[in-house]
This record gives sequence, structure tokens and C-alpha cells, in this order.
Amino acid sequence: MPEFSVVGNVDPFLHVSLKRGESIYAERGAMVSMDATLDLKGEMRGGLLSGLARRMTSGESFFQQTLEAARGEGDALFAPTLPGDVMVLECGARQFRLNDGAFLAAETTLDIKIKNQGIGQALFGGTGGFFIMETHGRGKLAISAFGAIFALDVKPGSDAIVDNTHVVAWDAGLTYNISHAT
Repeated sequence: MPEFSVVGNVDPFLHVSLKRGESIYAERGAMVSMDATLDLKGEMRGGLLSGLARRMTSGESFFQQTLEAARGEGDALFAPTLPGDVMVLECGARQFRLNDGAFLAAETTLDIKIKNQGIGQALFGGTGGFFIMETHGRGKLAISAFGAIFALDVKPGSDAIVDNTHVVAWDAGLTYNISHAT
């Protein structure tokens, strides 16, 4: 399995180590540097309709980059478009929903699909409008934010209030309501 690690304290990079035959995919334009043993190609991950949905509903790129260790093991660095933190999440038992622009990179065993979040959340929310992204599968996911990321642990049975324009990612099982501020 590819190894993901965050390097640097201010505007960090995502460092990915791959063994021969392993691959990941990332947001278009995110690759900063890579070993010559790796192949980088642009593709419409999930096909034409998925690419269009990704672009039109979440602001993510139509094309994404796939990085494969085709000729041997290698390392690569990735950076988000905007300055800010990078965090690696493990998906499998837990799946996540992502706000617009939060996706940076993921293992190819993990799919990111578009989900309709309903009219109530869309009208009042800054979390992607009618559509958000949701993970499916197992593997590592790298997310990024404009500014710092703080992981808020919402315990079962407790409530938290967060300004939805500052939400980057959340557990797909979390029940949430979006309302207009008074």
C-alpha cells in the first residue's frame, strides 16, 4: 500500500512513497516533484459523466492525475492549490464527506463520488451546495484546507456548532443540520 505522510509545518507537502505496481490519484496540478521511476498521466477518473459531475458540482478538476510506480519504487511530493494544512485520513470502516476543494490525493482503492445533500443543506450551506463528495472503499485520503485544519471529535449524543464555510471533511455517518444564522 502506498505510504502517505505530511512533511513541513507551514504550507506542508504530501509525501507519497510507492512500491512497484502501486498507484494513487490526485487533484490536477498537485504534483510538485516525483522520481523518474514513476509515471504521471491525466485521466477522467470514473469516465466522462463522473468527470463532468466532479467539475460542475464540486469545483474539482475534470481531469485528475494518476501516479503509478511502473518501473520501480519511488517517491512524489504533492501540494494543494491554496496555502494551508494537509491531513491524511484512513477510509474503510469510516467513510468521509468532503467540502468543495478539499480533495488532494487518494489511493486507487478509494473512490470519491458525488452525493446530493438535499435542498435544506444546499440553500443554507457553504458545504458544496446541492452536491458534496463522499468516499467509498478502503485506503488513504489526503485532504487540504485554506488555512489550518483542526480535527473536532463529536461524540455520539453530543452536539457541536461549526460555521459550514470552515468545514473541510466530516464522518459520513454524522447527522448534521445546516441553518441560517440569526
